[in-house]
Amino acid sequence: MHDKLKMMKKIYILLSASILLISCGGGSDQSVESLIAEGNLDAIRAKKSEISEQQKILNSKLQKLDSAISTYAGNERLDLVTIITAESQLFVHFLDLQGNVSTKQNVLIYPEMQGTLQRVYVKEGQKVSKGQLLATIDDGGMSSQLAQLKTQAALAKTTFERQKRLWDQKIGSEIQYLQAKANYEASDNAVKQAESQLGKSTIRAPFSGIIDDVIKDQGTVVSPGPGSEVFRIVNLSNMYIEVDVPESFVGALKEGSKALVYFPVLGDTVTTSIRQTGNFINPNNRAFTVEIPVPNNNGNIKPNLSAKVSLNDYTSEEAILVPQGIISENAEGQQYVYVAEKTDDKKALVSRRIITTGKTQGSIVEVLSGIKVGDLLVKEGARNVKDGQNVQILNNTSDE
Repeated sequence: MHDKLKMMKKIYILLSASILLISCGGGSDQSVESLIAEGNLDAIRAKKSEISEQQKILNSKLQKLDSAISTYAGNERLDLVTIITAESQLFVHFLDLQGNVSTKQNVLIYPEMQGTLQRVYVKEGQKVSKGQLLATIDDGGMSSQLAQLKTQAALAKTTFERQKRLWDQKIGSEIQYLQAKANYEASDNAVKQAESQLGKSTIRAPFSGIIDDVIKDQGTVVSPGPGSEVFRIVNLSNMYIEVDVPESFVGALKEGSKALVYFPVLGDTVTTSIRQTGNFINPNNRAFTVEIPVPNNNGNIKPNLSAKVSLNDYTSEEAILVPQGIISENAEGQQYVYVAEKTDDKKALVSRRIITTGKTQGSIVEVLSGIKVGDLLVKEGARNVKDGQNVQILNNTSDE
């Protein structure tokens, strides 16, 4: 081989010298200089064409010699690539949506009777229990009336009990017994009605929660109806998010599916699950609702707080995942990757494989068909290689 290389180098030098001689007019019937001196334009153009053709032939031969020298010298120039091995792994896909936090226990509390707000027992931010007394309204003497009614009812009860004992002993008339019974029942009903009316002079918590706002001050005249709200009470332990999901996912989401809720303002993520899926497709946006409960252990989550909701709509135990950057698309819209078949430790022959892709999560794509576990895929350099091309491998797949 050494002799061959020496011979080719000599040929290379001779050919280079020939080009110089031709360009200078050496070895031709008439020198370039004499043609120029004669001033015959047609003859000069003919000579130029002749030398150009000779130069093209020589350049082609030089290229062939360069290629042969590189091959025999072991200096073949190959495109450099890195490869990764297609592997089977767990793939959990999430559908990303936007939503706001809500609570079903976020209400305004109104008074049930007209009067002066006599006393307020709670302040903003205070935790209260269901039924706890929040405020009282001046009853306008209703409590005194109730006391009189109770006294009258007690007397009516005693009279009725005595009259009943006599009647049981067949003493007295039936009309006296019936009158005593009617008086007692009427007095008892009057007491109950007065107690119910007096109960409206107190404002109590409808459920356990936090007093978010004390709207009316002590001494304010209040009455039932809009504009007379006294408190806002919120239960922050029963929070949820309701999101609209496109109808195409109606079969992919169900009760109990995993959900991740991220709060950008808090920088916190809560893991939960779908509590309820809607049974109605809204014709306006072709979507159904999904309700996700939100645990609020530390109390930082507030109603109307914006959140990013990720719902687990697809899971594959043995998925082949590849970086999106190695996938290309041809003119027919088919997607493909390059698969490398090693010819030695550092060299490989690449071939194009048409693939079918599934779901995408970030920069990762699931491949459903076209490649199999164990295939070597071209990663870096995938955009530069061609089908059937020899390449040089830079990395060891065990390092990936």
